[in-house]
Amino acid sequence: MLKIRIRHTKRFQEITNAFLRNGFSHFLFRLGLTDRGSSNDNGNELNMQDVGVKLRHALQELGPTFIKLGQIASSRRDLVPLEIALELEKLQDHVTPVPFDQIREIVEFELEEPLERLFSTFDEKPLATASIGQVHIAHLPNGEEVAVKVQRPDIRPNVETDLSILSDLARFLEENTDWAKTYHLRDMIAEFSRSLLDELDYRVEGRNGERIAKQFEEIPFVHIPKIYWDSSTDKILTMEMFHGVKANDLKKLDASGYDRKLIARRIVDSMFHQILDEGFFHGDPHPGNIYILPDNVISYLDFGMVGRLDNELKYHFASLILNLREGDTEGMIEVFSDMGILSEDTDMRAFTRDVDDLQTKYYDVSLNEVSLGAIFVELFQVAYRHHIIVPSEISILGKTILTLEGLIAKLDPKLSIMEAVEPFGRKMMRERYHPKNLLENSWKDLVENIEILTNLPKDLKAIATTIRKGKLQLDINVQQVQVFLSRLDRISNRLSFSIILLSFSILMVGLIIGSAIAGQRNVLWQFPIIEAGSIIATLMFLFMIYTIIRSGRM
Repeated sequence: MLKIRIRHTKRFQEITNAFLRNGFSHFLFRLGLTDRGSSNDNGNELNMQDVGVKLRHALQELGPTFIKLGQIASSRRDLVPLEIALELEKLQDHVTPVPFDQIREIVEFELEEPLERLFSTFDEKPLATASIGQVHIAHLPNGEEVAVKVQRPDIRPNVETDLSILSDLARFLEENTDWAKTYHLRDMIAEFSRSLLDELDYRVEGRNGERIAKQFEEIPFVHIPKIYWDSSTDKILTMEMFHGVKANDLKKLDASGYDRKLIARRIVDSMFHQILDEGFFHGDPHPGNIYILPDNVISYLDFGMVGRLDNELKYHFASLILNLREGDTEGMIEVFSDMGILSEDTDMRAFTRDVDDLQTKYYDVSLNEVSLGAIFVELFQVAYRHHIIVPSEISILGKTILTLEGLIAKLDPKLSIMEAVEPFGRKMMRERYHPKNLLENSWKDLVENIEILTNLPKDLKAIATTIRKGKLQLDINVQQVQVFLSRLDRISNRLSFSIILLSFSILMVGLIIGSAIAGQRNVLWQFPIIEAGSIIATLMFLFMIYTIIRSGRM
């Protein structure tokens, strides 16, 4: 039986019973969560699709926390088998609406005014319902039409209880199973908890929406609803109301005379503007969150889930796409290495073979025939086979592109997202190697290197002390030796080349100074040494700069 302190015994029992009812008794028994397994539950003959169906039913039964957990797990193709992930994508959070008298009570308590003073009208019937909240149409006293999102009563304490139980389970599993330790289950649950608690604070969603709205201040074909902060709290979010057409309602779009090809292009361009230009993007662009307004204007809704990519991750994403297009397996492997996701246990030979198979499949294929979403799925499957944990930001990006591609395929089947992303990727690469950015990055590297050199004597002394005490240990993974030696060889070659260039430059300076002092042209055997040397030094310098830039580092 589970040897951990469960702070919420009743809820823990409800969770256990839900999994037992859905055929997971053998699995729970093997983990030590129940006293015995069922003879009907054969854990040795697992059909992953059946497991996915049972898991979806169990999570659906357990409510908001577990539905959200399943939805996030469906995007982690590097951690979850494909068959299970596809089933978890079907999780729905449509629930019975909260009675209006409770909605009135919540609104009046949060905004500290009678409902009639807050709004001139307030529709009792919700426009939409979900596991965390529901939306009502209302009018402000000045007549403006708004959409009011109201959080369900007692949702936060229930979610916090579930998260507490999940945290205890993750700690127990990390202490008792290798797979939980390998995948840092506690860190994953902690990250999930932060994300879900952010969704429970509607002020976070409002700020996310305003941040994305600023990205499109100069772009007229994208509209983000205005937030009315005077009528909003952490449990109430009042937004501008508008009437548009869902992006996947093709019949209504055609009947209203909308241009589906233009809409598809604008959605793709606006999403990659968020992803690669801004690094802050809508993390769940399914058709229910994208509406089309008159003049083919795109409007995004619901910013509870957003993705973030820093400059390095944006660069890695662009590099992966470009290396894949160019058939550069080594370049792709180097990107994975730079991302820090390859562990010492990774079988580099097998991993390289799988990546090579992937790039061979897509190399020199027409962009119209390439699915960026499919590439992400295959990359995640390669990661899953090799127990490589992909950063959560990349997982959200992968899910976003998969969702986006499904919508675009309906609006304009001829539009290739792979083709659309390339200009953004190449633009980003050009900006990275712009002289101004190169100088800034070089300066940062120089400062870091100076700090390293400053601390070098102390570090060397510490190493010498460790060696004298006989406590120095070397742990070298044979599978990584070739990669290590290859990199070391490149580093030594580059250092040697730099030293030769420096020596040659000093020699040339000496000749120039000597010639100036003597007042004579320095000609050795009638050969213009200084002119030729200057040309050689310049060529060597340019070659060194080219190799450094091509490697992606300064």
